[in-house]
Amino acid sequence: MKKKHSLSSKGWLWLFAGTVLLLAVLVAGFNICTDPFGAFGDPVMGWWSYNETMNPRVAKLSYLEQHHSQYDSYIIGPSSTSSFPTQALNRYFDASFYNMTMYGADMLDVEQMGLYVLDHYEVKNLVVSMYIHCAEIYDTEPNTLTYGMPCKADGSNPILYYGKYLFASPKYGMEKLKAWRSDPYLQQPYRVFDQQTGAYDKSRRDAEPIGSLENYLSRSAYSVFQNYPSGTGSISCLQPCMESLTRLRDACEEKGVTFTVVCPPMYGQYLEQFSPKDQDAFYNALAEVTDYWDFSLSSASFDPRFFYDETHFRNDLGSMCLARMFDDPEVYIPQGLGRYVTKGSSPRAPHGAKADEHTYTAQVPVLLYHHLAETGEGTDIISLDRFLSHMNALRENGYTTVFFEDLQAYVQSGTPLPEKPVVITFDDGYESNYTMAYPILKEYNMKATIFAIGVSVGKDTYKDTNQPMNPHFSLEQAAEMEASGLIDIQSHGYNMHEVAGRDKDPVRKGLLQKEGESEADYLEYLQKDFEQVTQAIGKTPTVFAYPYGATAELPAVVLHQQGIYATVTTVEKSNILVQGLSQSLLEMGRFYMTEEVTAEQLLALLSGKS
Repeated sequence: MKKKHSLSSKGWLWLFAGTVLLLAVLVAGFNICTDPFGAFGDPVMGWWSYNETMNPRVAKLSYLEQHHSQYDSYIIGPSSTSSFPTQALNRYFDASFYNMTMYGADMLDVEQMGLYVLDHYEVKNLVVSMYIHCAEIYDTEPNTLTYGMPCKADGSNPILYYGKYLFASPKYGMEKLKAWRSDPYLQQPYRVFDQQTGAYDKSRRDAEPIGSLENYLSRSAYSVFQNYPSGTGSISCLQPCMESLTRLRDACEEKGVTFTVVCPPMYGQYLEQFSPKDQDAFYNALAEVTDYWDFSLSSASFDPRFFYDETHFRNDLGSMCLARMFDDPEVYIPQGLGRYVTKGSSPRAPHGAKADEHTYTAQVPVLLYHHLAETGEGTDIISLDRFLSHMNALRENGYTTVFFEDLQAYVQSGTPLPEKPVVITFDDGYESNYTMAYPILKEYNMKATIFAIGVSVGKDTYKDTNQPMNPHFSLEQAAEMEASGLIDIQSHGYNMHEVAGRDKDPVRKGLLQKEGESEADYLEYLQKDFEQVTQAIGKTPTVFAYPYGATAELPAVVLHQQGIYATVTTVEKSNILVQGLSQSLLEMGRFYMTEEVTAEQLLALLSGKS
């Protein structure tokens, strides 16, 4: 018989130590490969938007170590800093900006990150965004993994720093892998940054329709404004905060870097958490250090539609702040937005005033027509006489027809609208729009927008079949109408009107995703349809009418990214346009015109008395 051997105590100890070492090596290797915080340069996945969400301080500096040659300017500050759009910064400063916004940032974080950038990269401009809360916190790290500073910036022990991420729980890497495998197109909570700019990815926010204040406040996402919390704040860290800012200022002066400080917009009631004495102390202390732009309070501060919460504001408001700094006459500027405070002055705390909503909003009705004929029939065919009676009623009652580009000019540039504006639209692009409506519009000098179905342009049979349909105008007829200056041809999709019995099952409802259709295939469909309709109508569309009025978030984001600045639905309502808020041009309602709608009823709809 062979004698059995058992491990000695020393052998068991070595086996245990070896097992622990092996596990440590595996954990370390896994954490380096997945690198969920971006501490090791994310050598395998390169998924910076995810890494920056986990820790923007660490991941952004790691990203810049690899990509800093693409940038020559930086904006640094707390999370609201992201609302100064990179594209606008680049245009106004004639630079290439990277946004180093960090949630929970204090002025020590800002100083250390700023000094590192100044010492290691070629820098043309450094913009610091700070508000009174910065004097309330200093040198804070609620969670070292998520809020910890990179050792290259704060000078901490690199062994302890890298060891922290090297032996972090593997669950972080597993969560990254899981998100990677199932990551959809739309921005997600686990990737909130745009890795090219460093700014928050606001693609979903920017495509969000905004209209009446009442509707905005009814949304759960903005419930904070319904009963705004009152609290107390302090500026116990004012001195170290200003000392950090001073060191940044001095470093910029030494290196010949343009140094700019801005106090970003805040919701009107936010400052009330701080005593008047503390407010004056903050703004006076800031003026002892440097010149600065103060956007803290303006008329926009009292309209929640410009904000997500008390300190986070929409990119449109950030763009208006930059336009104010650079005196851009083409951009609408809210009342009282921005004051320039010079070093050595004695500014008092800002005092904003709420503006009358009617001074910066407009109510604009949009009418929806389809096909015209000698005799009206059903809901989509209206008689020539009925259409003529509508146009007469509009003219005789002082209504002025406008294009969507006029609405855009009102929103973006503050260009006044006529006293009683109305938008006339036609869906589908029927030939009767050319033969019957167009002559009347020319006679009355009225404008109209026609949303053409691309696949039907110039056709009198349904798509690739011999099945007859009401004729649609040709590209040549469309060009003639547009040349008059009274007709604007826009998109109703290329092939987004599938009909049961005529199209292959399952039919698509408007532009919506089909059941079982992969997201990749759906996105390809949307892109192809946009390219086809551009060719069909002879120009790149900028306004879109949702087929059947069917809307969804994903196509709304895609349309916005394709340059569509205005969209319309079939919801019957008037529309509230807000100067400065481009989202108020999205998912606009339209009043459906049928043969049964008399001229008197039309006027009642327009006046809100129906």
